[in-house]
Amino acid sequence: MLEPLNEGFLSRISDLLLCRWTCRHCCQKCYESSCCQSSEDEVEILGPFPAQTPPWLMASRSSDKDGDSVHTANDVPLTPRTNSPDRRCSSSDTLKSTYSLTRRISSLESRRPSSPLIDIKPIEFGVFSAKKEPIQPSVLRRTYTPDDYFRKFEPRLYSLDSSSDDVDFLTDEEILSKYQLGMLHFSTQYDLLHNHLTVRVIEARDLPPPIAQDGSRQDMAHSNPYVKICLLPDQKNSKQTGVKRKTQKPVFEERYTFEIPFLEAQRRTLLLTVLDFDKFSRHCVIGKVSVPLCEVDLVKGGHWWKALIPSSQNEVELGELLLSLNYLPSAGRLNVDVIRAKQLLQTDVSQGSDPFVKIQLVHGLKLVKTKKTSFLRGTIDPFYNESFSFKVPQEELENASLVFTVFGHNMKSSNDFIGRIVIGQYSSGPSESNHWRRMLNTHRTAVEQWHSLRSRAECDRVSPASLEVT
Repeated sequence: MLEPLNEGFLSRISDLLLCRWTCRHCCQKCYESSCCQSSEDEVEILGPFPAQTPPWLMASRSSDKDGDSVHTANDVPLTPRTNSPDRRCSSSDTLKSTYSLTRRISSLESRRPSSPLIDIKPIEFGVFSAKKEPIQPSVLRRTYTPDDYFRKFEPRLYSLDSSSDDVDFLTDEEILSKYQLGMLHFSTQYDLLHNHLTVRVIEARDLPPPIAQDGSRQDMAHSNPYVKICLLPDQKNSKQTGVKRKTQKPVFEERYTFEIPFLEAQRRTLLLTVLDFDKFSRHCVIGKVSVPLCEVDLVKGGHWWKALIPSSQNEVELGELLLSLNYLPSAGRLNVDVIRAKQLLQTDVSQGSDPFVKIQLVHGLKLVKTKKTSFLRGTIDPFYNESFSFKVPQEELENASLVFTVFGHNMKSSNDFIGRIVIGQYSSGPSESNHWRRMLNTHRTAVEQWHSLRSRAECDRVSPASLEVT
């Protein structure tokens, strides 16, 4: 018949189990229960701190010390004595203690997974080496690039040209009183049967007096206005009205059609720019009107009076020229085709322009040969389709330059300069250099390209070949 376990031995087992869960550095002393303190609360795992012994084990511990000293002195095995006067707990108390211990250990098991395990490393003072681990875990933070930083800003809020934003909140009367640039009368209508948009420029009124750019203008009381029409973002295929001489209230009554699908027309913006013609100086931009076509009924049509607003485009475009270059190494011939030009600057008030193109071959800094096309009367969009051939040996091709100058023919005085470009060794811009490079890489093949005309001063500044011609 087995005797019940000694309560002193049971208390040591409980201390060992509790300390195992709560104290990492006192396992060797758990048998003596020297690191545990008593507390009336239950033990909760918070870190490497020593656990406190529950009060229900303190009574058993004090009685166990007396019993253990007696048994050790007499070398008698540890067996409980029910009839001893020192015993304060009965067998029922032992079972109750066992049941309570089991319940508390199971509660600790259930708390363990939910409690986070925190490994706190000791702080070392002194010089840190490269192999030391950081004391605190590094916090993961999002790295911001300069693009992320500046993406928060809206560039339009910091733009110098903020007049368009102000105009959106002003009426036509307020715009007219603020800028005093006059008003423009026009109409639009789309033809679904023929798939084209018709723009009618009717008249303008209250235009400001002209502004002399260099003091050479004689008439400072009246303007010579005309209107350019285009559908943004395409500014190349634009139209232009005739020039009305010496008036601030011009009447145009001109119609222009744009071949464009209906859905594409709704995505465009109609831009009408009013300019002042000056034969002896550059043309001046008076003002502009822009109308998003998605905001109007194109099929029904309509006409409007709109106040002019300032334009950021101070310089007027001089036009474009389509050229074709071809070199034959075996014959040593450089072939040039002047195909057409469009939207040339108007040089005559009454009948537009009579443009022609002069082609000059420059070898190094020496003018070698000059040729020119025929002039076409009363147009700013001439078609030439004329070919010219220059004798250029292959060893001299790298030092050759072609100067193309567009003039307006004038019977009474000298020809009116319109624009110029230089292609070759001393090109006037990146577009001209690219055309020349493509021609050198593809011999015996014609290479076509559009070029925007430049002013005489701009070409003289960047190309020495432009200084050698007239």
